[in-house]
Amino acid sequence: MKITFLGTGTSVGVPRIGCECAVCTSTDRRNKRMRCSILIEYFGRTVLVDTPPDLRTQALCYDVRSVDAVLFTHGHADHLHGLDDVRAYCFGRDEPIPVYGDRPTLDRITRVFDYAFDSAWAMAVPRLSLHLIEGDLDLFGLQVRPVPILHGRTPVLAFRIGRFAYITDCSEISADSMNQLRGLDVLVLGALRFKEHPTHFTIDEALEIVDQLQPRHTFFTHMAHELDHEATNDYLPDHVELAYDGLVIDVA
Repeated sequence: MKITFLGTGTSVGVPRIGCECAVCTSTDRRNKRMRCSILIEYFGRTVLVDTPPDLRTQALCYDVRSVDAVLFTHGHADHLHGLDDVRAYCFGRDEPIPVYGDRPTLDRITRVFDYAFDSAWAMAVPRLSLHLIEGDLDLFGLQVRPVPILHGRTPVLAFRIGRFAYITDCSEISADSMNQLRGLDVLVLGALRFKEHPTHFTIDEALEIVDQLQPRHTFFTHMAHELDHEATNDYLPDHVELAYDGLVIDVA
């Protein structure tokens, strides 16, 4: 299974508009962060996790030629508002693209992208079929387990696939969900910055989760402009590092 990090930035991306800080003006490409998404490739299939506003740019930059399904962690704008760009993957396709999310996310999709479900616009919209996540999924032979977590007071989803797990916006993980995340080879975990935030783990809070779960390797994502790639990596233990846009990893 191949994982491509299409975006690793927080909701405003990095560089932040109008900011002249050292990270936003850095020439290190690893400090250029589009909004969060990953691409999962396996068995000749391609699954997107989230559709950020940068999706078109990400798809062109990383040569994403097809999408067979979309998984949503939650329905906030930085994870959802690129959904219209999925319509490019509908051309020449007989069936709609299946989209999976919790009830609040699916409800938001039908409100924000109402035209996609209006037959009057049938030739100019993304053709989607919505599927409520109520338990484990079988996606083209891949077993996907949704794991409930909290993003501030908002319930959102993490996903576990075999010995890989993907957690973006998160500030709290219950004991039951922690138990569902043990025994990982690779953990991807949101870590916004060093300073406290009400709805996201800090670097040190994320390291506490890593210490409890003990995955073999961890990549931090959903990062703000306060985190310089090289300097932050120097702070982290050897088995933890910052992801960056375009990073590709293979997971057994």
